[in-house]
Amino acid sequence: MKHFKTISDYCQGINIQPPKHPHFDIRSFEENMPVVKKNMAPFRHEFYAIAIKADGDGKAITGHHTDFPDGATIFFNSPFQIISWDIIPNWKGYYIMFSQDFIAQSRHFASILQDFPFLKIEKSIPFEIDQEDLQNILDIYNNIQKEYLNSANDKFHLIEAHVLLLLNFVRRYFSKQVNATEAESQLRTADLKLLTRYQTLIQTSFYPSTKLETFAALHSTSYYAQKLSVHPNHLNAVVKAISGITALGHIHNHLLQLAKSYLAQTALSVKEIAYTLYFDSPNNFSAFFKKHTGLTPLTYRQEAIL
Repeated sequence: MKHFKTISDYCQGINIQPPKHPHFDIRSFEENMPVVKKNMAPFRHEFYAIAIKADGDGKAITGHHTDFPDGATIFFNSPFQIISWDIIPNWKGYYIMFSQDFIAQSRHFASILQDFPFLKIEKSIPFEIDQEDLQNILDIYNNIQKEYLNSANDKFHLIEAHVLLLLNFVRRYFSKQVNATEAESQLRTADLKLLTRYQTLIQTSFYPSTKLETFAALHSTSYYAQKLSVHPNHLNAVVKAISGITALGHIHNHLLQLAKSYLAQTALSVKEIAYTLYFDSPNNFSAFFKKHTGLTPLTYRQEAIL
């Protein structure tokens, strides 16, 4: 299955022009239709997308939904959802895409997943739009596109405001059309999956084959949050709510488990273990180990051998 890490990769993969900005893009379906691939096998991407289909035929599959409503429809995709389509090239409407980097650079989006939790749900739901709202929503997209094509230095300040307005419209439809109990269940499932993916990512990131530009990366929750396309605050809130341990605590627990295994089961020196676990110096590793165990690495090794 194809996996597009960036918006640029996605645009290339579906055969449309590259975005004007690496972390945000807006397109009209009309401009895409002459060149876009009409059939896309299931794939994933690592960014958010919100679209409105004012008209058009064919089938698009988002999450587990295989049939869109007959009328004007708004739908959204979150990172790592499975998407596919087989469309007739007559779609009309717009879509925006924005990455975790776009969210991280905006003070307005720091709590986006708490404010708009439907973005976490893997089974995103296409909503039929009331006719009285259709033009208002199309106007939001049109305003975003005008700013996007603008050369003003502050254009993204206005784009962020329009995106927030759009998200509030989607939240209104989500609240209106999704049963509260079902929504809570889906959100709980999404949080559990995030915790599982986080724990797995920590484990695999410390495999010997991992290569990093900086030693400190694997010790930071921000590194994993970026990989998971969520804000660090949201990652910590979800992980702590479910497990009772902070996101950083999970990293530290894994480091301690690996450190104890290396000390007890290998002949690696403390220096070698420190660098194997991506500490920037043996002294920092020793200080970390003693803080959490009350023992120096060498004392722990001696006691473990006894």
